Amino acid sequence: MSKPLRVIFMGTPAFAVPSLERVLAAGHAVALVVTQPDRPAGRGQNLRPPPVKVAAASHGLPVLQPEQLNEPGVLSALAEARPDVIAVVAFGQFIPRAVRELPRLGCVNAHASLLPKYRGAAPIHWALIAGERETGITIMRVEEGMDTGAILLQRAIPIAPGDDAGSLQDRLADLAASGLAEALEMLARGEAVWTPQDEARATRAPKIRDEDCRLDLAGDPVLLVNRIRGLAPEPGAYLLSHGQRLKVLRAEARPEAGPAGAILRIESRALVCGTGAGAVALHEVQPEGKRRMTGADFARGQRLRVGDRLV
Repeated sequence: MSKPLRVIFMGTPAFAVPSLERVLAAGHAVALVVTQPDRPAGRGQNLRPPPVKVAAASHGLPVLQPEQLNEPGVLSALAEARPDVIAVVAFGQFIPRAVRELPRLGCVNAHASLLPKYRGAAPIHWALIAGERETGITIMRVEEGMDTGAILLQRAIPIAPGDDAGSLQDRLADLAASGLAEALEMLARGEAVWTPQDEARATRAPKIRDEDCRLDLAGDPVLLVNRIRGLAPEPGAYLLSHGQRLKVLRAEARPEAGPAGAILRIESRALVCGTGAGAVALHEVQPEGKRRMTGADFARGQRLRVGDRLV
């Protein structure tokens, strides 16, 4: 390995933790970890530290948690860390120009898509919703625009039929970690070659909104299942069933057809509903305020019968 780099690591959720661990395992000196402030979470709304802060604390690393990087004193704190490079993985804040230009080797980001496709906050969700069969990670230079920087390297993986956003996120987190370690080695050796993105191929992956999560049991069942996969386990696609939210966590498209929203069959573990253009088997659901359960258990608990309308 070439001479270790001094790194400022910026990241927040669990997705970024493998990257931090990999940077440390590669022998680089993480001079400072920057992450989002602690946020209220859970039923009690108690302050909860972000996963990257917890990981940093386990290694005894200094942590900075600004609301915004342009707060007074933040730039000086970053400068005092004397970074060779800033590594960003799912940080969740805009990186100002003064910060980007601080390290001699620049500011690089590990993004969970094959850019220029799926620029934005939710690339894993939208790739699944769109029915993509392949995705991956991109290591790019951080620039002014949202995920528009020149590309250093990319690594692709297939999307398995059983993947949802949770399982795909776990695999991409590991891929991002190895890609970031490789990128830092290239930077340390002076072997980085940057390729501009093709703007004509760019697509967006904006933050998931509540209206993106609401399901209508009508239309192509494959599209419905893709949306369910792309939103599971969080925030979760949901139906409004008799005025209550019913989160749908796992489903399967079926070739049979039936009226949209009508219950066609109650199997041993699944609730099969028509969509007009086909049918979906609801394998795992979560009623509002209750635990996860099979679609069949939900139907039995609600005393639903074939011919009833779920929505």
